[in-house]
Amino acid sequence: MEQVLTNTSKQQASTVRMLQLVTIGWMCVELSVALFAGIRARSVALTAFGADSGIELLSAFVVLQRFASGSISERLAARISAALLYVLAAYIVVTSALSLVSTPLQPEPTVLGIGLLVVAAIIMPLLGRAKKKLAAETGSRALSADAAQSNICAYMSWIALAGLLVNFFFNLAWADSVAALLLLPIVLKEASEASKGEVCHC
Repeated sequence: MEQVLTNTSKQQASTVRMLQLVTIGWMCVELSVALFAGIRARSVALTAFGADSGIELLSAFVVLQRFASGSISERLAARISAALLYVLAAYIVVTSALSLVSTPLQPEPTVLGIGLLVVAAIIMPLLGRAKKKLAAETGSRALSADAAQSNICAYMSWIALAGLLVNFFFNLAWADSVAALLLLPIVLKEASEASKGEVCHC
C-alpha cells in the first residue's frame, strides 16, 4: 500500500478521497432507504440490495482510510468483506427459499424502492467507471476492487428493479424472491474473489 501511495499524486489521492466520500454518502442513503422500503414492502430483493449497500459502505470506508492514512490492512479488509458477503448470500438463500416453498407474504408495491433502484442504476456505473480509471492510474488493487463493487451494485439494482417492476405491474409475489436469487451468483463471485485477495474485473 505504501508503494501505491508513493506513486499517487496529491490530486489523484484527493480525487479518490472525494469519490469515496460521495460513495459513503450515497451508500448511507441506499442502506437506510432500501432496508426501510424493503422491510415495509416485505421485499426480499430490496432488503438484500440494502444489505449489500452496507457491505459496499464498509469497502468505501476502507479505501478512504487507505488513501487518507494507509492504516488498514488490505488482507483484513478483504476477509471481512468476504465474510459479510457470504452472510448476505446465506440470507438470500434462506429467505427466498422460505418465501417460495411456504405461503409467501405478498410484497407490496413500493414506489420509494423502485425510485431508489433507478437512481442507483444511474449513479453506480458512473462511480465505478471513475474509480476504475483512477485504480489503473494509481495501481491500487483496493480501489480496483471497490470499483468492481460499485459496478456490482449497479447490476444488483437492475435485477432487483426487474423483480419489483414485475410484482408492481403483474402482482406476482414469487418474482421478488426469484429476483433475489438471481443476485446470488454475483454475491458469491464477489465473496470468492475477495476471500482469495483477487480483484473482480466486472
